[in-house]
Amino acid sequence: MNSPRQGTMQIAVEHYLQDRRRLGFDLTIAGQQLIRFARYADEHGHRGPLTVDLQLDWAHADRPDANPLTAARRLEVLRPFARYYRQFEPDSAIPDPRSFGPSHRRLTPHIYTEGEISDLLRQAGQLRPVSGLRPRTYQTLFGLIAATGLRLSEALRLHDADVDLRDISHAFVTVHETKFKKSRLLPVHPTTADALYAYREVRDRLAFLQPGRCFFISSDGRALPKRTVDGVFAKLRDRLGWIARGGHPHPRIHDLRHTFAVRRMQLWQQSELRVDDAMVSLCTYLGPARISDTYWYLTGVPDLLTPVANRFERFACQTTEVIHE
Repeated sequence: MNSPRQGTMQIAVEHYLQDRRRLGFDLTIAGQQLIRFARYADEHGHRGPLTVDLQLDWAHADRPDANPLTAARRLEVLRPFARYYRQFEPDSAIPDPRSFGPSHRRLTPHIYTEGEISDLLRQAGQLRPVSGLRPRTYQTLFGLIAATGLRLSEALRLHDADVDLRDISHAFVTVHETKFKKSRLLPVHPTTADALYAYREVRDRLAFLQPGRCFFISSDGRALPKRTVDGVFAKLRDRLGWIARGGHPHPRIHDLRHTFAVRRMQLWQQSELRVDDAMVSLCTYLGPARISDTYWYLTGVPDLLTPVANRFERFACQTTEVIHE
């Protein structure tokens, strides 16, 4: 293989990714971003040292009007590669990480109402062909994510053997080796299990089934690509005319996961459970690496902040009374 100095930017990125992965770094998403940068650089005839202009131009090249957060995160991915590339081109520049502002900002999620989720599932059930597998697939997929808080990628990777419906009253889903290399067993509510069972029956009757198949499939038996699912969701969202109530431009599939966490917290508040103890269970169920990451799903949500503020106000008043005594 050519050395990075001798070849294109794509060759340099391939060398970099190989070196980092040998050290144990996964770099799945970052790798995809760097490959896109390499193609951009090669298509623009880049040779020699990396310039600041090239890197900044790529960071917002195809989305100049997008949220600056996107460009900031692209730059964050690019900077370690630029440092690596300096050993071959010492005059290469490393862009200022503040060029587009902070790369990690916690934007408020869109918390769906029960009515919005019902509308989404109803619209998904009307996808064409109405008598085919497609509407049932999307209706069940979005319903499962709303009911369990699964990530979309986790739901799409579920295999048939991962969905245990032998006892509807004690059904569960097994999620293998997910974002943080952890596996977890998720009990599902009987109503969710009923929906999964009904989908499996229709799927087995209408679709061509392949060995080792995924649970959610297209009509030809293949796994559903994430890009396709995102496209279908966007069309349904546009039909429903939703207006985003969070910090993102539009409601997202991932906001169903936030909604699951928020609604669970609201139920605990209504039941007057100790939230800190209950959060351990929620952290296990959702599967983040740290419990602090689970709290992130709950930040900045008015429905949760109001009762918290009221509770703090009562605490403050009681403390003031004690001091005055």
